[in-house]
Amino acid sequence: MRATEGHAHLAPLQIGPRLFTWGERTYVMGIVNVTPDSFSGDGILAGPPPNPVAAAVDQARQMVAEGADLLDIGGESTRPGHAEVDEAEELRRVVPVVAAIRQALPETPISIDTTKPTVAEAALAAGADLVNDIWGIAEDDSLARVAAEHRVALVLMHNRVEARYDDVAAEIVADLAAAIERAVRAGVVREQLIVDPGFGFGKTAEHNVAALAGIGALQILGRPILLGTSRKSTLGKILDLPADERLEATLATTAIGIAGGVDMVRVHDVRANVRAARTADAIIRGNWRPSAAAEGAQP
Repeated sequence: MRATEGHAHLAPLQIGPRLFTWGERTYVMGIVNVTPDSFSGDGILAGPPPNPVAAAVDQARQMVAEGADLLDIGGESTRPGHAEVDEAEELRRVVPVVAAIRQALPETPISIDTTKPTVAEAALAAGADLVNDIWGIAEDDSLARVAAEHRVALVLMHNRVEARYDDVAAEIVADLAAAIERAVRAGVVREQLIVDPGFGFGKTAEHNVAALAGIGALQILGRPILLGTSRKSTLGKILDLPADERLEATLATTAIGIAGGVDMVRVHDVRANVRAARTADAIIRGNWRPSAAAEGAQP
């Protein structure tokens, strides 16, 4: 059995204007950072654009043109040592961007990446379709209750305050299983939950590598899997390279993740990851058939 066949039975999920059919192919989530301090250097507010909202819309349009299936918008960096953003500032950053992207790209689902219920509420009102909770395993279920109230999908990401594990892959599964039950008790429909192992969150580089190597274990949870490795510091440590030179490493993890059952990848470099995902899907999922033109082409 192929590693990805375990998710072929999952019910499709409507996220805003688009139906996601799990197991058919890997979906690509483009990252739109409305921040000045993103670790990857791509934050919309890092430079002096005359109109940050217009810059975000331009980036979103480009990502969709390159094949992004949905967009994840965040207004607070989550890198180590990041500056905390208060609620008012995060609202000021993300709500106009969500509204503008919703108007510009009505057929593209939008995710809001936040830890604040008020920000999630405002983003959903502005047109977001999904809540991405980087503390999905925490006891506080306030974001889950927001998702339940609005009947939208929710990403539960694994995270820990301290990077201490005896068996990182098994503990991620156990923590996320508990998070799923907590979200269901808060009113979220189980079929609207997506899990994320939290590569780079509450883990050492060694933990991240082990978690990715064992990512297939997450299939036992019976929920779609989102993987976010794009440009992260673990890849930099493997190759001793800065964030803007980690594309090839990211593509390797995209392919490895798909082989382990990942259903969606969250990335900065959309075009390259779409191509990597399509190639991995053709091999892992076996869903590719050559066109007549390709069959007649020279190798």
